[in-house]
Amino acid sequence: MTNRWRLLVAYVAAVLDATLLGSIVQTQFNLAALSALGAEISFSTRLATTGQDLLGFTPLYGSLVAVMMLVAMPVATLVTRWLGTGAWPMHALAAALGLWVMLSIVDALAPMPTLIAATRSPEGTLAMMATAALGGWGYAILAYLDWDRALG
Repeated sequence: MTNRWRLLVAYVAAVLDATLLGSIVQTQFNLAALSALGAEISFSTRLATTGQDLLGFTPLYGSLVAVMMLVAMPVATLVTRWLGTGAWPMHALAAALGLWVMLSIVDALAPMPTLIAATRSPEGTLAMMATAALGGWGYAILAYLDWDRALG
């Protein structure tokens, strides 16, 4: 597999991973906030709401994650080359920090206090950053994988 295709596959997988996991996490944080206010939310309602958010929230969130990953992954690659090691943790950290920066910028521009309600708390923000970190980690695995040997 050529280098460009390998990086494209890694990028698309990272965006999908971070976006889908982030959407699920934000849904569950929002439902937890409603539960804390006394709303009773059944498991079937949680599943239905998660499905609706995967269809409704994911396109907007995915576009934000795609832009963030387009910046964060090359930066992480440069830092990894400069350090000579640490591709997986560096890409995970770059994605997590990239998401935090992206959320900060979007929240500063959005008319509401926060675009993503789950990020109103430090726990929610960290959980969303963790989903981005998993995407960055997956990117490093796919980008640095020896595809010729793996597909061999």
